[in-house]
Amino acid sequence: MRIAVYPGSFDPVTNGHLDIIKRSSRLFDKVIVAVLHNASKTPLFTVEEKMDLLSQVTSDIPNVEIDSFSGLLADYVMENKISSIVKGLRAVSDFEYELQMALMNRKLNPDVETIFMMTSGEYSYLSSSIVKEVFKFNGCIKGLVPDEVIDAMKKKVSL
Repeated sequence: MRIAVYPGSFDPVTNGHLDIIKRSSRLFDKVIVAVLHNASKTPLFTVEEKMDLLSQVTSDIPNVEIDSFSGLLADYVMENKISSIVKGLRAVSDFEYELQMALMNRKLNPDVETIFMMTSGEYSYLSSSIVKEVFKFNGCIKGLVPDEVIDAMKKKVSL
């Protein structure tokens, strides 16, 4: 069975993330979307909320599972018998960083392959940070994130 992991912070999940998830689900028998516990960031959503949103927006993709991890991705990959890491690339700047991460993961676990997927052109500018910034100033984020995410972000702001 070909199992891949698509790791990230997904704060929030965007349509760009969803594009990579859908496309990678056609290449692998199972895709685990793994939410990273990142202590160095102050997230909008908790890991549990991100996992719930990801479950909602991928519920129609039968071979996608949602999980979370902390620590090294190479360890998570080894513990879960994963053969590939999927990374989405928007621009050359993403590639430089992701190449370093791929080489480090390869050093830590020589059996894992990193697969780079170019994001669809319509999402090449999109990031969770931009979505949060636009939302913060009451800009329209429709079409940038799934509707479930818009609803969840509105609830967060009204608390």
